[in-house]
Amino acid sequence: MRWLSFYHNKKLTFGYVTSNGKEVVDAGARGGFDGLREVLEADALDSLAKEGGDSGDVLLAEIEYAPTITNPKKILCVGLNYKAHQEETGRGGEGFPTVFVRFAAAQVAHQKPIIRPKESQALDFEGEIAMIIGRAGRRITKEKALSHVAGFGIYNDGSIRDYQRHTSQFTPGKNFANTGGFGPWMMTPDEIGDLSQMEITTKLNGEVMQNAKAELLVHGFEELIEYCSTFVELEPGDVIVTGTPGGVGVARKPPVFMDEGDLIQIEVTPIGTLSNPVEREN
Repeated sequence: MRWLSFYHNKKLTFGYVTSNGKEVVDAGARGGFDGLREVLEADALDSLAKEGGDSGDVLLAEIEYAPTITNPKKILCVGLNYKAHQEETGRGGEGFPTVFVRFAAAQVAHQKPIIRPKESQALDFEGEIAMIIGRAGRRITKEKALSHVAGFGIYNDGSIRDYQRHTSQFTPGKNFANTGGFGPWMMTPDEIGDLSQMEITTKLNGEVMQNAKAELLVHGFEELIEYCSTFVELEPGDVIVTGTPGGVGVARKPPVFMDEGDLIQIEVTPIGTLSNPVEREN
C-alpha cells in the first residue's frame, strides 16, 4: 500500500491511496491517531486499512501533500554509499557507513518548493531511497533487519554545499529550512518486490542527472539497520535516508546547482516520483 501524510480541508491528516490510484482514504479522520508515526508505533497499518476499505474520501489530485512522516524522532542520513559517488567526491571507503543527522524542520513535501537560502548559491540535489522504520529495535541483526521496516519512500537530501564543507561535519549544509524533500508516500515492501531492483532517477528540468539501482549500495538496507541500531534504538517512524548515486551537481564540471524556476524530480521505481519546484528565499 501507499501511505501518506496530507492536508484535507486545511487539516493535517494521513491515509492511503486506493487500488485505483486516484483516491485517498482519510484514515486520520476516523480518529485514534495523530499521524503516521503514531500509527506505526501502534502497529496499526493493517487494521486501519481493513477498517477504511478501498473507497476513497478525496481525490489524490486534490490533496495538499505533507512530508511522508511529518514528525520523525530521528532522520539518519547515509553519505557516500554508492561507489560512483565516492569516486566523484574522492571520499568514502572507510568500511563503515557515513552517518549524519537531518532534522524534521528541514523537510519539505512533494510539490512544495525547495528553497535556496539567502546565504548560498550552492543548492544541490541528492536523490535517495528512504527507509521508514515500523518496529523498534536495538542491536538488530542483518537477518532480522527488514522485519523492522514499514516501507520505503523517496528523499531529496538537498544540500547547501558550501555550508556542508565548512568543516568535516555535514550537519550545517543538510539542515537549511525547506531543503529536504520527502514524499509523495511510503510504499510497503510487499508492493515493491525485489528491493535491490528499486531504481533512482534524478531529473533537473527534465535532464537525467543521476541513475542507479539499489543493488549498487555499498552498505545495503540490512547493514544500515544493523549499524544504526548499534548506536541508537530505532523507533517507529524513524527515517534512514540511504545514500545518493553519482551525478550530484557539485561534482560536475562546471558545477550544476538548483535555482529559482528549476524543477527537480526524483523517481524511484516502483514507488513513484517526488517533484519539487525551486524558489529563492525572500
